[in-house]
Amino acid sequence: MPLTQDQPLRILHAVRAPVGGIIRHILDLANGQAERGHAVGIVADSLTGGERAEAALAEIAPRLTLGVHRIAMRRPPHPTDLIVWTRFSALARRLRPDVLHGHGAKAGVFVRSGPAPRHAIRVYTPHGGSLHFPTDTVEGRVYAWLERALMNRTELFLFESAFARDTYQNRIGKPAGLVHCVFNGVTAGEFDPVTTATDATDVVYVGEFRHIKGADLLIDAVARLRAAHHPVTLTLGGDGEETAALKAQVERLKLGNAVRFAGHVKARYGFAQGRLLVVPSRGDSMPYVVIEAGAAGVPMIAAKVGGIPEIFGEYASGLFAGSDVAAMASAIENALRDPATTQQRARDLRERIHAHFSQNAMVEGVLAGYREAFAKR
Repeated sequence: MPLTQDQPLRILHAVRAPVGGIIRHILDLANGQAERGHAVGIVADSLTGGERAEAALAEIAPRLTLGVHRIAMRRPPHPTDLIVWTRFSALARRLRPDVLHGHGAKAGVFVRSGPAPRHAIRVYTPHGGSLHFPTDTVEGRVYAWLERALMNRTELFLFESAFARDTYQNRIGKPAGLVHCVFNGVTAGEFDPVTTATDATDVVYVGEFRHIKGADLLIDAVARLRAAHHPVTLTLGGDGEETAALKAQVERLKLGNAVRFAGHVKARYGFAQGRLLVVPSRGDSMPYVVIEAGAAGVPMIAAKVGGIPEIFGEYASGLFAGSDVAAMASAIENALRDPATTQQRARDLRERIHAHFSQNAMVEGVLAGYREAFAKR
């Protein structure tokens, strides 16, 4: 246990899937902590992420004193979980971290299910995770039971949005440990403007192709607009488990050249491929794509779900009802019809992001949470 506020910490971050916003968050956090003199390590699944995860982890590895470690972890509960837990526990004993920080439900189990460490704190950031499963499903009930069983084996909860905190407390309960909200943040360079491509479509989507992200809803909204004689075009930047299903949906709706698939793209490149970014999520806690687009001044509308309204703040005119294709189509039509208002909202939102969502504030907020948890112990 650190003896002074200034003593460097040994911090081990754990995550199952090193993809999407969750790994972006961990990499930014780990970089910031290493820059401040802390010894940092990352444990991540070896089955997912592909070449992109390999490259990202290889790039940060020289700055991580505690190293990068890959262990095969299955997404749902699996018989191999006991083996994974044994390997993770052995790694933690060898590295002797002061902070065990689990990100997402699966890593949260591995971090918190063993014997309480004598000199370390256990930290948990759900990142949505098990909170996305409805409580009236078998999966939802199982995950809720696990969360309750582990709730008071956690010295610090770090939620990236008030929505995530409130959802957890309403579904699971109020933890005995500390509870902090620390917004995700972006770097100074991400406030540079994005230049729209010469061949940009009307609308663009950037993100994973997963059911919860709602790309299929956006395709339906574009089909609806075109059927109403609004010739809207769409670029889909991303990949994932629903790629084949989305391509089949485009073909079934006879959208032809109206929709193009750009594959996985870096966020800023993706933003440039359309004149209006649409975030159609069915559920989200604090999506980086919204913060990144807001920082870059990208014209954007988004579903009013999860923590997204916390990002938009007083500029809620850019939000539409979640999982509502008609509402999304109407919001797209209005945003494209009145580009001046859409652009002004983008400029206003950029100023809000600059004030409240910086990477520096995120790193300092997390470290302050660690120190408070140590003080409470």
